[in-house]
Amino acid sequence: MEQALRTMLAMQDRMNTRIHPHWISQEFAWYRALWIECAELVEHYGYKWWKKQSPDLEQVQLEVIDIWHFGLSALFASGDSIDTMAASIAAEVGDFQPQGLGVREATEALALHSLQTRSFSPSRFWELLLAAGLDFERLYSAYVGKNVLNFFRQDHGYQDGSYQKLWQGREDNEHLVEVLATLDSNAPDYADCVYAALQARYPGTAVTASA
Repeated sequence: MEQALRTMLAMQDRMNTRIHPHWISQEFAWYRALWIECAELVEHYGYKWWKKQSPDLEQVQLEVIDIWHFGLSALFASGDSIDTMAASIAAEVGDFQPQGLGVREATEALALHSLQTRSFSPSRFWELLLAAGLDFERLYSAYVGKNVLNFFRQDHGYQDGSYQKLWQGREDNEHLVEVLATLDSNAPDYADCVYAALQARYPGTAVTASA
């Protein structure tokens, strides 16, 4: 687990550095992005008792992965090394005893902690991870996939507005889910394979990529 955590922390640092070279010293409000993602998660799960709603579990799980991105980013505020952070997360979740909360309750507990402390709780996140039907292996696979998608977006004009988020009438996140289902997350070149598969599907590049 620690090696996978180190990999994800390093990938997050690389992604954040791509957006701002000195991102840690900027003290961005990662906790705010985190709790807003929590609200979006509950929207996908459903909370309106006055109308019929069915949980969109696939979208809920994607929101969990997005929350993990912001949570990892928030942990860098400690100033600890990646090795130290990875060991700390592994120790905290290793001793964690799930309370058996539902998705809404686990999301609210994580959001409340974030608002009260302006930080991130790996153990509260773990409660949400389990409530959403995920495990560490799926977290790792999906995180690497979404991190690669974020780089793909940046490489294709996300910041200047030229990036196309809809491909063949579907969002890039939906294409990512399909791509991940076809790849081996244990492969040493997993991240490269994800990028190549996205490139092959992206409008304007698919013909070139397959030529």
